[in-house]
Amino acid sequence: MNVLELKNVSYMYDDGNEYVLKDISFAFEKGKVYAIKGRSGSGKTTLLSLISGLEKYKIGNIIYQGKELNAINLDYYRSHSIGIVFQSFNLLPHLTALENVVLSMEINHIKENKKEKAIQLLEEVGIDQTKANRRVLKLSGGEQQRVAIARSLSYNPDIIIADEPTGNLDHETENDIMEIFTELAHKQNKCVIIVTHSKNVASQADIVFELKKSSKRK
Repeated sequence: MNVLELKNVSYMYDDGNEYVLKDISFAFEKGKVYAIKGRSGSGKTTLLSLISGLEKYKIGNIIYQGKELNAINLDYYRSHSIGIVFQSFNLLPHLTALENVVLSMEINHIKENKKEKAIQLLEEVGIDQTKANRRVLKLSGGEQQRVAIARSLSYNPDIIIADEPTGNLDHETENDIMEIFTELAHKQNKCVIIVTHSKNVASQADIVFELKKSSKRK
């Protein structure tokens, strides 16, 4: 069963005369890793903004668990149903790895033992307690991305979206991060959607979607 589905979605900025996305139809299931490829200008970032509810679509349908995305509480959706991992990590540098994850849980009103849960999540992505108590600037890029993944899992979302998550990492670390994403999909039944330019990342996905640059409005 699809957890998220796009049906003939098109998108154009209000001041533009060119579609950023045109007639996009993709379906996403839990338990799979999806890679979204495309050249610069093909709409990859816009697609993630639509999926995450940061931009509203006007043409077509985006369905989350049987409900139109525009019709649901998007604040709740973003804080419970979807986790986002960025290329630049977007961690708070003055906090420790543990504090970054705990803060996410506090913002999203998680009531369980936050510190204990955060330690567990960090350990699951390969960050031990010694590193968990270091400020994130003292961690390597790969370790910071692991922390970012743990943070995205802090409220147990159905969907993990990753925007070029290995773009700043070497090949070996890229494989380590992809192994985490694969385990999240195959063992924890998450839907993982990765936007990437990396052929290596795409080769490790279960399904690859490719975006092509849209044509101008006539």
